[in-house]
Amino acid sequence: MKLLKKIKKVYIASDHAGYPLKLLIIKDYLNKKRINFQDLGTNSEKSVDYPKFAKKLCKKINKSSMGILICGSGIGVSISANRHNHIRASLCHNVSSARMTRKHNDSNVICLQGRPFVKKKIFAMLDAYFNTEFEEGRHTRRIEQL
Repeated sequence: MKLLKKIKKVYIASDHAGYPLKLLIIKDYLNKKRINFQDLGTNSEKSVDYPKFAKKLCKKINKSSMGILICGSGIGVSISANRHNHIRASLCHNVSSARMTRKHNDSNVICLQGRPFVKKKIFAMLDAYFNTEFEEGRHTRRIEQL
């Protein structure tokens, strides 16, 4: 994972609807890939407000970290995260969108749909996301306009 050699930490957070997927990602993806991460909550399926967890994660993100946010649809955490100036959060539904958001948008937070999810598909998306470098060039100019 080329990109992850540059990244010191991955932060992960979810609301109650994303909690089962978050546990799966922690147990079967982040730990198995030996990725340094910090879980920022929530810690159950008890109803919580997703903006609180998106904000908590966004406050931690810097040039040497990335994030994974999960809610029921992925839309709410994506909207919440993108309210922070230094965040480029992308809701991804497939490997292609995960790869392209890194290549062209230098995304630093991937947002995922917690309901429903397919383990194999999620892991392939995370592999694409964490293995893809930003292309820079004309894309840098566009990101500066954001």
